[in-house]
Amino acid sequence: MKTQALNDEVALRIGLAVKELQGVNTSDLLKLLITIMGEPITQSKLARLRAKKVRSLGEDVFKGIDASQFEKAFALLKGRGIRQYLHPKPEFESGVFCEISGSLRVACASDRGESIDGSFAECVRFLIYQVSPDYLRLIDIREPSQKIARAERNQARASLLQDCALVYSTGIGAAAAAKAIKAGVQPITLSAANAQDALSKLQEVLAQINPPPWLVKAMGKPSLGVKLYGEV
Repeated sequence: MKTQALNDEVALRIGLAVKELQGVNTSDLLKLLITIMGEPITQSKLARLRAKKVRSLGEDVFKGIDASQFEKAFALLKGRGIRQYLHPKPEFESGVFCEISGSLRVACASDRGESIDGSFAECVRFLIYQVSPDYLRLIDIREPSQKIARAERNQARASLLQDCALVYSTGIGAAAAAKAIKAGVQPITLSAANAQDALSKLQEVLAQINPPPWLVKAMGKPSLGVKLYGEV
């Protein structure tokens, strides 16, 4: 079956849905979607898609597919839960870390790759780096639970980062900032940037003879793998 070209995200959604619908082939699902919405299949058209209509018109396609499978596949077609596939985690060598005197641990709110491009409250993950004037390493990746109630989200995320001295993000609300600061984590907001580029600028500040007082205080935060500022 020849269809109009799909953009990368639409193709990913359909591929993931087919994977969930074991026994349904891609061609049959494409034919059904085109029957319902016409070509081209777009994200805006998928946003208007209704589960009841898809299930009803696709009775033959979904024969043998239980309700749970269909619901998961339909959610993927709508784009729910695909961010982790669109923007995979950066690679890092787990468990390889040595204590660095005069260093600090920094969290970066991220949605894709090794970028600081997420807000504190909504980002998919936090990239955790150990940083000193001459050392910069990604040492951990932490993914906040998406099932936590909104009212408890800020506290849960602050607790997740309590061994960090700083958290970089593209935005953080006043309530979230208060939770982070109470946990000993200083929030820093900036425009979207590559994490290593942003942290290399932090390294330059750390190398100064007299870093800003707030940074000196952050460097003195005792936490796993981080010695107090000035210790040898």
